[in-house]
Amino acid sequence: MKRRVTLVAFLCSLFSGLCAQAQTSAAATHRICLDVAHQQKFWADPADVDEQRAGRVKYMTGEMAKTAAAVNGSLAYLKKEFAPADLKGCRLLFIHIPSAKYTAAEVDAILKYVAGGGALFLVMDQDVWSTLEQTNVNDIIRPFGIQFGGESPDTQSGGHTKPGPIVDRRLKVTYHGARTVTGGTPFAFNDRSDAYPFGTYKAVDNGGKIVVMGDGMVSLYMTSWEGVTDYQCQEFMQAAFRWLLK
Repeated sequence: MKRRVTLVAFLCSLFSGLCAQAQTSAAATHRICLDVAHQQKFWADPADVDEQRAGRVKYMTGEMAKTAAAVNGSLAYLKKEFAPADLKGCRLLFIHIPSAKYTAAEVDAILKYVAGGGALFLVMDQDVWSTLEQTNVNDIIRPFGIQFGGESPDTQSGGHTKPGPIVDRRLKVTYHGARTVTGGTPFAFNDRSDAYPFGTYKAVDNGGKIVVMGDGMVSLYMTSWEGVTDYQCQEFMQAAFRWLLK
């Protein structure tokens, strides 16, 4: 199980001093909206964070900008409770480890957004970061037949994807403890066992698509963990976004 102090120390060490800024293209056709309004544990607008977090957030934002550029996308931040109008211009909604509840109106807005053809990338992790009592993310995905469960019994570091619609080959992805995910079509697994997948996807009616992850490390672009330095985070994120936006 990853411990709070250990992971925070690693992140600060990895990300400090890196200053890549998100850059968006005027020609981008896909607006990727990052929710930072629900006490997200890691993601934020770099302009809003203190010096202690700045290096880490700028690194992640720079990597996300690379992902966005690869799929002809631009980045935008949702910084307050959002309504359907706030999601109208979004092609992809990115929600990463929130720790506050979504209002009933926000849940309804997201459900209508996905049902109307929108794309959702939703990430949770172990209870050490955010619990299912703190944030009602299951209300967002339950209508689509997907659910987060408890902490995965698979604690061995290292994960992988299986070839399919999301990725066309096996990718080596970061994993160290996770939350189980049920429903959809599983495609990301711990290296020890396929019994408890931590990544799943689903295409819904009217073109809507969902990717749900029970571990946040690959979407934090953590390419190095416990002596392994070649996790394919950027490749994974580009593949996932490309499928979501297809």
